[in-house]
Amino acid sequence: MHRTPQLRTMPLLLAAAFYTHHASAAENAATDGSPMMQQVEVTAAHLKSARIDLSPNVGTTVYSIDRHMIEQLGQGDNTPFNEVLLRLPGVSQDSKGSGSIHVRDDHANVQYRVNGVQLPESITGFGQSIDTRFVQQTDFITGALPAQFGLRTSGIVDIQTKEGTVKTGGRIGVLVGSHDYVAPSAEFFGTQGAFNYYLSGSYLSNALGIENPLPTRSALHDRTKQSKSFGALSWFLDDQTRLGLMFGTYNGRFQIPNNPDQAPAFSLTGQSDAAAGTSKLPSAQLDERQRETNRFLVLSLQKSVGDLNYQVSAFHQYSELHYTPDALGDLIYNGVASDTLRSNSASGAQFDASYKLTDSHTVRAGLAYSRQTTHSDNAVAVFNTDDSGAQAGTDPRTIIDNSSKTGKLSSFYLQDEWRIAAPLTLNYGLRFDKVSAYVDEQQWSPRVNLAYQLAKGTALHAGYSRYFTPPPQELAVQSSIDKYAGTSNAPQVPVSDNVKAERTNYYDIGLSHQFSEELTVTADAYYKKIRNMLDEGQFGQALILSPFNYERGYAKGLELSAVYNRANWGGFLNLTTQQAKGQNIISGQSLFGPDELAYIANHYIYVDHDQTYTVSGGAHYHWGDTKLSGDFLYGSGLRKTPDGAAPNSGTLPHYTTVNLSLTHDWKNTAVGNIEGRLALVNAFDKSYLLRDGSGVGVGAPQYGARRTLYAGISVGF
Repeated sequence: MHRTPQLRTMPLLLAAAFYTHHASAAENAATDGSPMMQQVEVTAAHLKSARIDLSPNVGTTVYSIDRHMIEQLGQGDNTPFNEVLLRLPGVSQDSKGSGSIHVRDDHANVQYRVNGVQLPESITGFGQSIDTRFVQQTDFITGALPAQFGLRTSGIVDIQTKEGTVKTGGRIGVLVGSHDYVAPSAEFFGTQGAFNYYLSGSYLSNALGIENPLPTRSALHDRTKQSKSFGALSWFLDDQTRLGLMFGTYNGRFQIPNNPDQAPAFSLTGQSDAAAGTSKLPSAQLDERQRETNRFLVLSLQKSVGDLNYQVSAFHQYSELHYTPDALGDLIYNGVASDTLRSNSASGAQFDASYKLTDSHTVRAGLAYSRQTTHSDNAVAVFNTDDSGAQAGTDPRTIIDNSSKTGKLSSFYLQDEWRIAAPLTLNYGLRFDKVSAYVDEQQWSPRVNLAYQLAKGTALHAGYSRYFTPPPQELAVQSSIDKYAGTSNAPQVPVSDNVKAERTNYYDIGLSHQFSEELTVTADAYYKKIRNMLDEGQFGQALILSPFNYERGYAKGLELSAVYNRANWGGFLNLTTQQAKGQNIISGQSLFGPDELAYIANHYIYVDHDQTYTVSGGAHYHWGDTKLSGDFLYGSGLRKTPDGAAPNSGTLPHYTTVNLSLTHDWKNTAVGNIEGRLALVNAFDKSYLLRDGSGVGVGAPQYGARRTLYAGISVGF
């Protein structure tokens, strides 16, 4: 499919390199001696183009990341996928340990699509479990989205994966670095007749798995071990039909980092002396751990019949999170030791189709259905308290608090892409979504997007979308708060209404201009008026987020970006300014204090993840087989609550981090093509706070990683 400027904002990140890459692949295919292989290559390219055409992006803002961009990052293919996305406009960082990013001042609400299939969310946060290694191209779509995109709408991460090539091959490598970082990996790919395959796997071990609660170079008790696998298999039944199987796994083991020299808050028989403010178990010696698992399987059938293209997919996903407390330490320092197991199993189907009705109209329609079952099993050790809330005894007791829920999500959309005239395209449609879980809600959502080619190289887009965003069922577990009355886990507010679906009116307008073949600049502004505004926070020791609603809220922002490319060098620069506020918390009230709720009931406050300014940029230079690149990230700071001040009324200090990398290729050696890599992440050793432990729904303090040195080698064969 040829994507013309009036159909999308200009790609941001080194798109020219992507197209050059594919031209090279085509040349290689043309020189292969096997007609069968050439036929499979042509068929694969045709069906891939048809699959991409199922997803319109008229009137949206689209930023593209290709392999060239990924290879320039310090860790290359080992870069966590959420950190790849941080190089895009409108994306700001939070805890890297959980893969959290914020898009246009939304908390999470990001949709991940792999080869056209929307994957269910996992408890672990899917952005962390995606392996950057298998990504061939990513289109990041924001703005007023067409009717095809729903449920998670702050940004669409549309991933096209690597596929097998005509020539069977692979790649193995290892990256090592500071903090005991070791990451071996392998890829295998090829084509056998009508069968095409791509397989990858990686392993990671280091001593800085989650953000350090202290500004020190090393964290206490912070080891992690993580493994990922991915596979994409295709069978070409004929020139117009492909059967595909896609699967992935993620397993993570984390130690929760310790904060030393903390004063005990509770007395435990034989373990502490609260009067002296000391404990036989120092906080530096706690042993809290968390285990995370995610796996998915997708079976797809894609078919082209004349002007009709469609893809039907069935999927299954299972995710699990298990937090194991320090049985004694959590009681001494928090008054609660909760062994928490969350699991979520989701199955469903998705159907998308496009039909070229006339030269001016392309109609698209689709439906999706998923059924998921969530289990929450908790064994919670607590102390009894008296009427004033003071500890009434030093012997704990255990409360069993288990629950489960089966929920259903169903969606339908219909839309028309109308090419009114050569410079003008209108995409309009209607979407219906229904959720039946902890709440039963539904909504009809109109969408309209306009793209206009003002002049050669200049494109304008504008759009309006109504959004319906249900709370993530796997996180919206309702605790049995009555069980904890008269204990150290009793909430200050004994009310917790169910979390509701967010409803948004979204307005977006943008402009792109190509000043020359080398320089393209884009600008985009948005405004969101929100009812039942969703947010999430960490309210316990486990790294599990809990959703809640503000009754009303809004978000607005402006994004500016530029990309410059020459033959051997280029760069990009992004600037984002934004603001998001909410008022009156109407669900999950037991998570908050009464004074906090009372203030927010009558005042708009900044959401905790609001960051006023975010700037990112980078540059690269190639000479021969050597590449030098660097990038930086500036954040004006997330929100905090100063002592005695209004919630989220303060701002953390601003920070800037700089990353540098150098790579060199040795081609056609006796063992294959070799790449060597050296990288410095946070090259100037900046110590900076992501969180200070204050604010609405904020857990422990979190410092960004200090300077880290990486060295790696990989061999392609």
